[in-house]
Amino acid sequence: MHIVVLMGGWSGERPVSLKSGEGVAEALESLGHRVTRIDMDRDVAARLAEAKPDLVFNALHGSPGEDGTVQGMMDLMGLRYTHSGLATSVIAVDKQLTKQALVPHGIPMPGGRMVKSAELFEGDPLPRPYVVKPVNEGSSLGVAIVTDEGNYGNPIGRDVAGPWAEFEELLAEPYIRGRELTTAVLGDRAMGVTELKPKNGWYDFDSKYTDGLTEHVYPADVPDEITQACNAIALEAHRLLGCRGTSRADFRWDDSRGVDGLFLLEVNTQPGMTPLSLVPEQARHNGMSYPELVQRIVDEALREEAA
Repeated sequence: MHIVVLMGGWSGERPVSLKSGEGVAEALESLGHRVTRIDMDRDVAARLAEAKPDLVFNALHGSPGEDGTVQGMMDLMGLRYTHSGLATSVIAVDKQLTKQALVPHGIPMPGGRMVKSAELFEGDPLPRPYVVKPVNEGSSLGVAIVTDEGNYGNPIGRDVAGPWAEFEELLAEPYIRGRELTTAVLGDRAMGVTELKPKNGWYDFDSKYTDGLTEHVYPADVPDEITQACNAIALEAHRLLGCRGTSRADFRWDDSRGVDGLFLLEVNTQPGMTPLSLVPEQARHNGMSYPELVQRIVDEALREEAA
């Protein structure tokens, strides 16, 4: 097949997307496909039309490649592409919309509310500790944990660096103490649970993408009921949101509360495909090489198209 690998773009996750895209392109070439690499710019529609691919492998992360914008463009162009479609992407990239879609179906997610950033300078929207984050960024970009010790001031200082300086509105959620767990879904199968143990601080952007800063434990050393719950929730969220191909569900687990302490934080419809990324790692533990995983994602896209 002739496959365009769409990567790069202009989001804060551009460097990650370039690594994902190059890995995917090399894997596709090793499988015998003809590959055209496109680093997305404002002329992307013209470049895709010129390439005339059989399929587009969407290796973009963040907006506009993960929020439905690129998906809508490719739908209009009649192009086949991997990963989730327009409606699913619009909902899943927005953490608040994701809650509205999943919580009524019994998926456990943290409470919280949207706040204007300016409100944080007057007082706390929730009891400390709490978390504030952009509603539609990935890779932990723009996340701040506001602690009882007043690490950003009390109230938060206007002159202190944080997401309130970059975003007009933020999602505020209670901070869930405990452990970081994640589960990948491929097609109709959950691939198990990885625990993420950052060496310093918490699982932020640097911890995710810098080799050696986070220990990945697979299978996670957790009770069977937690493994089963993570797998079931990840698979059900994938289904309810209408995800296609692969997704990754991220959890926080307060291990002092058993299964009642397990909360889904978000569903990532465009999981990373870098050497440190979790979907390829879990696939490898399940006996699937990186090229085999890439081919499976391609096959899932073609299967959905045929259906």
